[in-house]
Amino acid sequence: MKKIFISAAIVAALFSLYNCKDSTNTTESKSLTKEILFNKEGELKLLKANNDSLIARLDIEIADDEYSTQTGLMYRHSMEKNQGMLFVFNDSRQRSFYMKNTEIALDIIYLDAEKKIISFQKNTKPFSESSLPSDGLAQYVLEVNAGLSDVWQLGKGDKIEYTKN
Repeated sequence: MKKIFISAAIVAALFSLYNCKDSTNTTESKSLTKEILFNKEGELKLLKANNDSLIARLDIEIADDEYSTQTGLMYRHSMEKNQGMLFVFNDSRQRSFYMKNTEIALDIIYLDAEKKIISFQKNTKPFSESSLPSDGLAQYVLEVNAGLSDVWQLGKGDKIEYTKN
């Protein structure tokens, strides 16, 4: 009888540990995928190359440190049409982005050191880990909702101006 009681206690303890482990993992995975909300850090103007006419005005988040450039727009469920993320790097070089953990289809706009558009990656596929490279040396990268670069009729040579809050 004593052996049965001990066996039952061990089985109950194992089930208890198993259930605790499951609830911890569920909580952990939910906190790891918690949506990050937009935080306006500046304003950006898109300008036509030939006459500096205003194409669009955006509220932007600025990614200019290692954490924010690595995270980008990951874990976002949506973004307004007048919002974007501007990546600011210390140097110009070939850049490549991917869409891992990014739920929103994007247009990725690569810009040179003079803030002029050099290339695009349009209508990117959410969650894809495929490389999305620039066609030249880029120091800035602007991410906006997919399709907007066509709506705005952006072209190579068009440029940006931005201010931080």
